[in-house]
Amino acid sequence: MNWSNWIYLGAGLAIGAGFRGLFARSKLISTTVDKPEKDEVEKLLEKIKQTTLAYNLATEMSQFKAGFLARTTHVLRSPLNGLIGLHQLILSDLCESPEEEREFITQAHERALQLLKLIDEILNVARAERGTNCINNQPQSLSELLQEVYDLTYMLAENRNYPFEIVLPESEVYVLTDNKWLRQVLINLVETTIAQMEAQMEEGRISISFGGTDTSNYAHIWLDVPAYAFSSSEAIDLITAEVDQNAIPEHKAVLPGMKLLLATTIIELLGGKLTVVPYLGNNTELQLTTRLQISIPQAISETALAGGVN
Repeated sequence: MNWSNWIYLGAGLAIGAGFRGLFARSKLISTTVDKPEKDEVEKLLEKIKQTTLAYNLATEMSQFKAGFLARTTHVLRSPLNGLIGLHQLILSDLCESPEEEREFITQAHERALQLLKLIDEILNVARAERGTNCINNQPQSLSELLQEVYDLTYMLAENRNYPFEIVLPESEVYVLTDNKWLRQVLINLVETTIAQMEAQMEEGRISISFGGTDTSNYAHIWLDVPAYAFSSSEAIDLITAEVDQNAIPEHKAVLPGMKLLLATTIIELLGGKLTVVPYLGNNTELQLTTRLQISIPQAISETALAGGVN
């Protein structure tokens, strides 16, 4: 081996040692900052997930509103097909016993009532948009309103062993809203969440809390629900799947997409908005929880008004 080969060999060994040292240093640096960087990446990924969810929600709702009549008739077909299927079984004498026939009649009656309730909700929202159903916004204690919602729904969760908690704001926090409409929106969202949890046989928790106020004079209500309650891994589908005509369709939780659309429409009529915001919980709960934020205009409390008069 001549001297030039020795030079190349030495240079190669030196370069190899340099790269080895560089990799060792990079590994040492990565191990020292691995935990903070991992936390930051997880937080960033969660923000991206929540932003994507909010975007999908807005996109789907925009498309839903664009074809509201066609999509509403499609939504109503699902429970109607269920009723027809049950009646066909009864009329064709396919029931194995009088008890089974009575059970099918009971199911058909329940679905008819659920269909009627859904139609009434759609009509109420349509009338409110046209101004037929007057919305009477008045200063309302947010604490009292949220307590009413909890009192009217907590037994539904407790009977199914679903954790349900509420964190009330200070008594002086007031919002400008129609108590009846906002209370019904929150009740519908909670009931739909519980129905989804029961239908999918999944665990989860529900929480209502006060999210504070902002510089735009909005008070925020946070409704934390399981991530699957109003979303999926794909874009949110506001339309339920077609019913299999060859089988008795199982009753699903009442159309979560439609419920969410109706809730958003009513809140907008109240002068507020419904959005999806990042859930600020621990790392375990981040992937499992969706936070719906209901923003309602603030109002001056009765105490403040009394102080101003004096």
